[in-house]
Amino acid sequence: VQVVESGGGSVQTGGSLRLSCAASGRTQSIYAMAWFRQSPGKERDFVAAVTWMGGDVYYKPAVRGRFTIFRDTGKNMLYLQMDGMKSEDSAVYFCAARNTVSLVTRDDYDYWGQGTPVTVSS
Repeated sequence: VQVVESGGGSVQTGGSLRLSCAASGRTQSIYAMAWFRQSPGKERDFVAAVTWMGGDVYYKPAVRGRFTIFRDTGKNMLYLQMDGMKSEDSAVYFCAARNTVSLVTRDDYDYWGQGTPVTVSS
């Protein structure tokens, strides 16, 4: 499985941005997909996840109610709609996919994208 993110960029505080992630390869083996983010000098951090077939969603508490994760299994696409953005949302955002049935908030995913930068400024 390969995953490629797109959609990062700059936005003002309170603004919105949508990230996209295209999955290819053996997508029928995907159990869950997720978004993680990493700020300079910090560890990579879980943001949101969705089980690929069931559609169960999980969020980091700090983004719940502002971010929405959703997927289009027919197009093998994952999205992260980010609204009400804050400066602390600035980071490089990574798309990830996993085949194994495990806790979706763990960062031991099998496949990772290169990351797309997001900057929120006032």
